[in-house]
Amino acid sequence: MVIPYLIAAVVIIGIFAFLLFVPNKRNSEISEKKPARSKKSQAQIIRQANRHLAKNPNDAAALKALGDLYFTSNLWEKAFPIYSQLSKISKTDIDVDSYKAFLRTGICALELDKMDEAMISLSLAYQKNPHDFDSNYFMGYALVKAKQYDKAVPCLKKALIVRPDATGVNLLLGQSYYNSHHYHDSLPCFKKALIEDPANKDALYSMADAMTQEGHGDKAIKVFMHLRADPVYGPRSCLQAGIYHLSLGEFDNAITDLMIGLKHENVDDDIKVEIRYKLAQAYFAKNQLSNGLIQLKEIRFINSNYKDVNALIARYQELSQNSNLQLYLTAGTGDFVALCRKVIQAYYKDSQLKFMDINMGQVFTDFVLEVDSPKFSDSEIFRFFRTTGSTGELFIRDFHGHLHDTKADRGICVTAGNFTEEARRYIEGRPLDLIEKNQLTTLLKQVSV
Repeated sequence: MVIPYLIAAVVIIGIFAFLLFVPNKRNSEISEKKPARSKKSQAQIIRQANRHLAKNPNDAAALKALGDLYFTSNLWEKAFPIYSQLSKISKTDIDVDSYKAFLRTGICALELDKMDEAMISLSLAYQKNPHDFDSNYFMGYALVKAKQYDKAVPCLKKALIVRPDATGVNLLLGQSYYNSHHYHDSLPCFKKALIEDPANKDALYSMADAMTQEGHGDKAIKVFMHLRADPVYGPRSCLQAGIYHLSLGEFDNAITDLMIGLKHENVDDDIKVEIRYKLAQAYFAKNQLSNGLIQLKEIRFINSNYKDVNALIARYQELSQNSNLQLYLTAGTGDFVALCRKVIQAYYKDSQLKFMDINMGQVFTDFVLEVDSPKFSDSEIFRFFRTTGSTGELFIRDFHGHLHDTKADRGICVTAGNFTEEARRYIEGRPLDLIEKNQLTTLLKQVSV
């Protein structure tokens, strides 16, 4: 008696299993066919909408159906004229959501780089709903693209208030602060943007540069060193690292940074010339004049009027041919003092000199001495300027005042540049002499170092 019941139970379970299995299989098949049906329905929407629009180009329902289809498919070229038309008819047709029409017209225009149309449409959408996330976000995004960074800030801040966890807003806000030179305000935005996307190198580089601008180069250098090999941000990072190491007097490290920057391909000319300019400075600081001149001439080939390149080329070409003049301008304190003593001795060949004092200043160096020659004996002060520029009357007046205070008989000013006309006129009738570059060069040729 038990067996028939068992058989009946097995049969009933089998029937239930079959009934459960069949519907699940049908749902799976329907799900797999959904994309095909979706494509078919899209084609139907387009055909039906176009039939309606052929009869009435302002058919709001047809325009909305087409617009929504194209917009959600990111077909901006097709969606843009649809929403432009909806924006126009929204003035008279109450069934059209004017805010949505203006907003989507602006978004499509942004994607198509139609900035004038984007700004107009998004401004109208913002006026319609100034507290909505989308109106603030896309208005801010448009202003960033238009490089109106100060105006973008309040829109993006409002967008974050409405939706604090929205991704991408912190990056735009950070860029807005950064490009409007509010570096301190940009830093927390970039930090949040990097939490959202740690691989975002634009945020990483901009944050490091902002830290540099805020005086935190010691922290920023780690980022620049990390980015040196990056094909996009590498050249600029190499430049920043080189500038940092130059400021510390670490010339070898600076040269390494800048040479890596030059090895990158497709470097913008403005970055390339700045890298070469800083590289020339590093070479000159190491007295490698020929290497520095190579960089300056490369710059001149790209941009013949870049900064003071032509003047620097003339200066360092001359220095490379005159080792004593080079020593005069670039030597350390000890070598410079020794050279100046020899210049004074060359100036007074047939005289007995007694050096009484040497005063090292930031702008000049004074040598106090007594001169005993066959024709005269007096106390004199030689003032040496280490510059190739023009020395003006104010410096000569100051020297004359110092001469008077110390009761010296005579003063001689020496420069590797020249003196202004006003300075030359000032010494007339006063116990002052001026030695400019040409005479100094002649004296330096008589000196053995």
